[in-house]
Amino acid sequence: MLLLLVTVSIVTFTLVSMSPIDPLQANVGQAALGAMSQEQKARLEEYWGVNTPPVRRYLNWGKAFLSGDMGTSLLYRQPVSRVIGVKLANSLFLMVIAWLISGILGLLLGMLAGIFRGTWIDRVIRGYSLLISSTPVFWLALLLLLVFAVWLKVLPIGLSVPIGVEASGVTFFDRVRHAVLPAITLSITGVAGITLHTREKMIDVMESDYMLFARARGESTWTMVKRHGLRNILLPAMTLQFASVSEIIGGSVLVEQVFSYPGLGQAAVTAGTGSDVPLLMGITLVTAGIVFLGNFIADVLYGVIDPRMRKGGEPS
Repeated sequence: MLLLLVTVSIVTFTLVSMSPIDPLQANVGQAALGAMSQEQKARLEEYWGVNTPPVRRYLNWGKAFLSGDMGTSLLYRQPVSRVIGVKLANSLFLMVIAWLISGILGLLLGMLAGIFRGTWIDRVIRGYSLLISSTPVFWLALLLLLVFAVWLKVLPIGLSVPIGVEASGVTFFDRVRHAVLPAITLSITGVAGITLHTREKMIDVMESDYMLFARARGESTWTMVKRHGLRNILLPAMTLQFASVSEIIGGSVLVEQVFSYPGLGQAAVTAGTGSDVPLLMGITLVTAGIVFLGNFIADVLYGVIDPRMRKGGEPS
């Protein structure tokens, strides 16, 4: 994990350094930049590190990061840790809801499609999954925004809290109401992969010898699924569920842009287009750490679900 984080930081810093965006023009503006004196331009170039060699900038950033200092955001003029803390709280509220909904719904739909393979239920679920998996997440977000926020006017059009309301006056219901559309968008797009994967595993389980033996003993379909099927598809489903953390984080970048949701994804776009290297580096490492943590938790839970793995055995 440490080697991966170092690699991620190097790749991110290299891509940002190769970006053709001029930080002075992007953040000050061409007109304002032309009206400045050479001394003012020199101070701005020093602030944005334009004339500092990239290797030296990376080493300075890495030294400060190892000492616990993530640097200061060039755009927000605040410590990167503080900016990430605020943005991450909003994004986690959104992504956890989407992650749970997509996982539970994907597991249930995949089980139904596998149990009723070849029936109209299977065809409908497969058709839905294939359609959604090929649908761009930003287009789906725009469609839901148009229907529920513009036409029906039952949900807010964007942001994470009501406009003009002080922080002390924002209720939990307000936050949930503003997170409904972004969370639904992420959930819908995240269901497809889990559904199709679970369906294939469920088909294998239903065609196994022990399920044929259980059927021969007169057990009902739901009894067989409850006693034998669920346990055997839980491990691969859990693996895919925790692996989908990266997809949800990636999808949240586009979703937060469409709904103007002030989360980590929107901050990453702002940092990238504004050449805010400290903030972008911090966001990249934090999101990479969340993905690695999800995979680690999945490995730990394997032994909880299947005790044979704690003893060094292999699951059948």
